[in-house]
This record gives sequence, C-alpha cells and structure tokens, in this order.
Amino acid sequence: MVLSINNNYSAAIALQNLNSTNRNLETTQSRINTGLKVSTAKDDGAIYAIGEITKGEVSGLQAVRGVISNGESIVGVALDAGKQVNGILNEMLKKAVSATDATLTTAQRTALVDDFTALRSQIANIVNNAEFNGQNLLGTSAATIEVKINTNGGVLTVTARTLTAEALSIDSSALDSIANASAAVSAVKAAIGSAASKLGNLGANARSLEANNNFIGSLIDANNKAVSNLVDADLAEESARLQALQIKQQLGVQALSIANQAPQTLLSLFR
Repeated sequence: MVLSINNNYSAAIALQNLNSTNRNLETTQSRINTGLKVSTAKDDGAIYAIGEITKGEVSGLQAVRGVISNGESIVGVALDAGKQVNGILNEMLKKAVSATDATLTTAQRTALVDDFTALRSQIANIVNNAEFNGQNLLGTSAATIEVKINTNGGVLTVTARTLTAEALSIDSSALDSIANASAAVSAVKAAIGSAASKLGNLGANARSLEANNNFIGSLIDANNKAVSNLVDADLAEESARLQALQIKQQLGVQALSIANQAPQTLLSLFR
C-alpha cells in the first residue's frame, strides 16, 4: 500500500461506506416514523402513483357510502312511520267492526266516529312528519328519490309510497251508520293490504340499499388493504434493519477513524 499525505484512499472508502450507511439509516428511520415504505414519489414513483390513484378511489367510495347511508335513513324513517300507520289502521278496523253493531246507542256510535276520525288524523300527522333530511316518502309531499350507489353514476330509485288517509281511501265519517260502518270495514281492510304492499316495496328498497352499502364497505376495505400492501412498511423488518444499521454505523465511524490515523505513520519515517 502506498502511503501518501495527498491522498488517503482508505479514509475515502470508509467515508463512502459510512455515508451509504447513514442514508440507509435515514430511510429506515423515516419508514419507522411514518409507517410507510413509500411516502413520496421519490421513494418509488410507480408504486406511489398506484397508491394515490387507489386512495382517490377509496375517497370516492366513501362519499358514495355516505349517500347510501343517507338513503337508508330516509327509507328507515318511512318504514318506522309505516309501522305506526299499520297499528293505527288495525285500531280503525276494530272501531269499524264495532260500529256494525245494531245495538249501539247514538252516543256510543258518536264516540266510535270520534275515535275513528281522531285515528285518521293521526295517520296524517305521522306520514307528514316521516321526513329525514328534507325527504318524505309517505306524506302529502312524498317524492321519489334516486340514491347513488357507485362511483360510475349508478342509482337506485326509491319510489314514493303515499300512506295518507286519502291515498288509502278512508272516509273520516264512515261509521255514522251500520251500512257505512260495514263499508268502512272493507275500506280499512283494503287500506291495510295497500299499506302492507307499499311498505313491502320500501322494505325491498331498504334491503337493496343495505346490500349496496355492505358491498361498498367491502370495496373500501379491499382497496385500503391494497394500498397498505403497496406502501406500508414492515415495522418488524425495519426494526431489525435499524439495529443492524446502527451497529454498521458505529463500525463505520471506527473504520474512518482508523483510516484517518494512517498518515500519522509517515511521521515515524522522519524521526
């Protein structure tokens, strides 16, 4: 080996190796701090681009899921209100059947008419208040809605199912005679069947929305997993690498120190 005061080849090599170790150590520490092996395009341009595109898809899916959840709430409120309407219709049927009794006094028939009318008014109150986020599927202002179910513009149409007393053909003064009471029994029975059919349709819409929401949730999970596989760091592996690099760094510093001392041996030649 040629000893020279102008060039210390051993120190240069030791310094290069130490700088390389420091760069690797910096990369490992960054991965541990961020939990990512690809945090910028500088780390891996292709992987970073794929990850960002997938994250964008996830954002879109999350937005769609919010829309579906809103639709589920609208339909859910309608179904809850419809359940109450069904209960009222059954009470009205009891009143109508009672009003067919020929032995009723005038006062008793009047009481049944009043009860029947009050129940009919309750239906109006329930369906007109069955609103969520400004949308009502049952009342006088009922309107069909379209719920976005994917990022490509696909929609699920939820048709309004008006459950007002008028829509169900229930007369408010239908119990004033035995004949009218008998007609009311038939009318209320028909109303119960009509309400059940309408609520069945809304129930089918609710199931469709739930299925789409669950599917979107699965897509979000799958995409998040794909992003994780692409850009997340293996912290167990990085931890092991960190310890190895720290030892290598210490040894590199010692090697550089030894290499820097080599020119000192030249002084002994001139003593």
